[in-house]
Amino acid sequence: PRGIIKRNDLIGFNWTTRPVILIEMGFMSNPEEDKLLNDSAYQDKIVQGIVNGLNNYFDSINTDEYIKSAINAKAMETVSALKDKYLEKLSELVHPEKGVRFSPYGYVDVENDLVFSAPEVKGLDADSTIRIWGSYDGTGDPIELTFEDYYKKFIYDVDFANADQIGYNKILGQGNTLINSSEIYKDAIIIEYHFSGFDPQYEGMDWRSLRLAFEKVNDIWYLVGIIHDQWTI
Repeated sequence: PRGIIKRNDLIGFNWTTRPVILIEMGFMSNPEEDKLLNDSAYQDKIVQGIVNGLNNYFDSINTDEYIKSAINAKAMETVSALKDKYLEKLSELVHPEKGVRFSPYGYVDVENDLVFSAPEVKGLDADSTIRIWGSYDGTGDPIELTFEDYYKKFIYDVDFANADQIGYNKILGQGNTLINSSEIYKDAIIIEYHFSGFDPQYEGMDWRSLRLAFEKVNDIWYLVGIIHDQWTI
């Protein structure tokens, strides 16, 4: 919780996830102003004004516009690389320490979803290894596919680069599967490319989403998660 710390002539503003800000309250040289400044009620007014200003600032940097400006170019690079299956370029976007996790559905399974380092991503196109990427919705059968087949079914099965909707830290597609991406990627910005449906007879149950999770390292955003999602049973 946010809090205010008073100690002698210092006022501290503390947020659990933000830096502590200290302001010295004895900076005025006018005796009358110094006297006023030492009044507790007056100090409280100053503190509240600063708190309101800080709240407004931190709220503003969580808006869609701020998120778009911070991540949009990197997200476009990533979805373009996926569209073209340009894995050399994709590898340059992958987190240098964490690598990138592939999730076939909206629930990110940290125990079973496969994670690849940047050099490993670069070589996936020529890799014919059949891997278990998770379990199929409904049957629970293992998803045993080469990367080529996984790419076609669980990464770029529709043209996400031209998605109908794009969400910034917002879930657009929702089925019966628990979506936990924001819990797993707590420090990430997650971009969702979403189609609400294709064939009217399915009444939206044929929707598709691709979520890309990015985390920042030294002011550079890197890809940490590729999450495919669709209607699940």
